[in-house]
Amino acid sequence: MIIGVPKEIMQGECRVSATPETVRKMVNEGATVLVEKSAGENSFYSDKMYEDSGAKVVDDCQIIYRETEVILKVKEPQFNYEKNCMETDLMHSGQYLITFIHPASPANQDMLKAMAKKGIIGLTLDGIPRISRAQNMDALTSMSTCAGYKGMLMAASELPKFVPQIFCAVGMIKPCNALIIGSGVAGLQAIATAKRLGAVVYAADIRPDAAEQAKSLGAKIIDTGIPVDIALGEGGYAGLLTEEWLEKEREMIRDTVSNMDSIFCSALVPSRRAPIIITEEMVASMAPGSVIIDISIDQGGNCAATIPGKKIVKHGVTIIGIKNIPGLIPMSSTWMFANNIYNLLKYLTKDNKIVLDRNDEIISKILTTIDGEIVHAGAKELMGL
Repeated sequence: MIIGVPKEIMQGECRVSATPETVRKMVNEGATVLVEKSAGENSFYSDKMYEDSGAKVVDDCQIIYRETEVILKVKEPQFNYEKNCMETDLMHSGQYLITFIHPASPANQDMLKAMAKKGIIGLTLDGIPRISRAQNMDALTSMSTCAGYKGMLMAASELPKFVPQIFCAVGMIKPCNALIIGSGVAGLQAIATAKRLGAVVYAADIRPDAAEQAKSLGAKIIDTGIPVDIALGEGGYAGLLTEEWLEKEREMIRDTVSNMDSIFCSALVPSRRAPIIITEEMVASMAPGSVIIDISIDQGGNCAATIPGKKIVKHGVTIIGIKNIPGLIPMSSTWMFANNIYNLLKYLTKDNKIVLDRNDEIISKILTTIDGEIVHAGAKELMGL
């Protein structure tokens, strides 16, 4: 098997899909690994470290895309300005792509069509099911941990006032109020970080168990009014709500939103578009200087006003839709991600070849494009296929 590790080209992306440690494991198991020159430098891995681990370092990404059977990436294919084409244009039929494809994101529909037309076999990391045998492959959980921590620090940095309660010679300054929407892995990490910073923390999650976990970390729980049988989806994730139930949830949190200094949005439904929970009207109700950080933006975002990849100010509120927050702490996030992707690749590989058993739950959840077709359930639903 020939495996390719191109350098990530998304602006500000510092992660890489393999470390010298995981490259050594792949080489020892019989693979040839091509790593693009300087692919790991922003994660503090030098070309020499990769060479010492058995990789071949190449200057041109075009060589990697042309000569390899498997491409390992962090982000979905992007437009390569140096080559003046999409990364998918550099790939070939029958090539495997393992990365975060985010097939349920509206912004990625054209990319999915191009992948299918090209004959690329897409395997998306955000589809890994939350089951015990898949835990060490679950890059979404790993990156959510990073995003929860760093995202809350970013929100605190954007606020125009202190986060904790401050006593000074002229009086007392009240602590900031922070609302965490979605108490999954990212949300719980955001709650813990906000508490450490000294904020008064509120949390909203439609799942009773998730809300209980948020409460155990010291958050004040906002009742969303969603019945348990509707709230719970497959594997302990949140269920897909109808617009009627989403409006019920919005109504229940509306007053809380207007009193918040910062809101951290992380509510997701696996392989589906993220639910819109914060409307533009709710944004307008917040005090000027408030901050919303929407880490669910890869799947469309929880806030109607979030713009993918941008930081904007609307109605006096700073809204952050940066898509690669884990890449802002690349040493930790790369180590976690590279091990996740190595474990998945090892799971898929039999006799030095990838074998896809489509009856396997893990494979059926991550398979996105194959045989010229889009097969991912969330993408097909979004695209009306």
